Amino acid sequence: MSLNVQEIKGFLPESKPYKRYDSGGLYLLVKPNGSKLWQFKYRFGGIEKKMPFGAFPEISLAEARRRRDRARTTVADGIDPMRERKREKAKIRLGAENTFAVVASSYIEHKMVGEGLAEATLKKARWFLELLTPAIGNMPLDDLDPQMMLAALKKLEARGNLETAKKCRSFSSRVFRYGAALGVCQSDPTAILQGALITPKARHYAAILEPEKLGQLLRAIDDFECYPVTKLALKIAPHIFVRPGELRHGDWSELDWEKAIWTIPAGKMKARRTHAVPLSRQVLELFRELQSVTIGTGYMFPAFHTWKRPMSENTLNASFRRMGFTKDEMTAHGFRSTASTLLNESGLWHPDAIERALAHGDSNAIRGAYNRGHYWDERVRMAQWWSDYLDLLRRGESTAPMKADL
Repeated sequence: MSLNVQEIKGFLPESKPYKRYDSGGLYLLVKPNGSKLWQFKYRFGGIEKKMPFGAFPEISLAEARRRRDRARTTVADGIDPMRERKREKAKIRLGAENTFAVVASSYIEHKMVGEGLAEATLKKARWFLELLTPAIGNMPLDDLDPQMMLAALKKLEARGNLETAKKCRSFSSRVFRYGAALGVCQSDPTAILQGALITPKARHYAAILEPEKLGQLLRAIDDFECYPVTKLALKIAPHIFVRPGELRHGDWSELDWEKAIWTIPAGKMKARRTHAVPLSRQVLELFRELQSVTIGTGYMFPAFHTWKRPMSENTLNASFRRMGFTKDEMTAHGFRSTASTLLNESGLWHPDAIERALAHGDSNAIRGAYNRGHYWDERVRMAQWWSDYLDLLRRGESTAPMKADL
């Protein structure tokens, strides 16, 4: 005989648990503490099993019967309803552990940090994750499809951040590939989105390209009053034209005084390849002066308040502004364009030697490896010629390219 609500309410606790059956395997377990628990008894694979449905009155009689009917149908389909429930719960729990934010954080903190990537690169990756988190951070990686990813990226694009949107797509792609390797997702939904975002116009860093004006800048640096480490960074940067981040993160252990070479590890380079910088006599002298005003270990260009962190990325550009050079006239990154333009215009150096000095990659790996070795001697001569030429411009003696000692 089936139960009804009134008699269920009238069941009183006893010293031992007891059962009151409804129908189709559904029964109510009344416990000594007064709780009334729905359970479903069934057989699967010849074994009797029990499946809890919750407590009365939170789970009503009608709801308990609906759950019983669904479970009976599952059994009829050859599926164990208890095992299926556990699988669904595990899936939900796994989904919470494998959200985009969780997997992306793991990718950054374990893979990227483990590979020794530059702090600036890690900082940028964390920023990309921060931008994407509001839209997709809490979603399981395997639930994200191309349309969801495109919507998240389009939000960034709508703010005018075209370059950032493209870089976030690239970052997301790496996260999905990492997730696929871990087995938490099946594919990369961003792979087909490469042509779906607006291509930003190429950004050109402001740079001084006229020899006479470059001489004015060099004299302005000489006259600029500031923190000694900043002053020496401003003096060294025009000579070696590495990227600002590579300069700021330079470490004294990377400098070979005897061979006059600064070897920047692959992890600090944009192209992820070790880069050797030949140092002129002038640059070596500037580095000796820099060593005398720092502790001589760790960062070459430490921050003002601590030796444990590098100089701020805004320091050099802020110095140009204080010297009177606007952001449309000169940037720290602009020294690379300055050197590239004037070295090429001199007609004295092979274009590949200049490209190698700028640490620009070669799409042909074999050719790139050959050029690195073949142009080293020319790069050493070019480094000294460039420093001599800068001294000439700084003194205002000439703006014409000097002859090279070839």
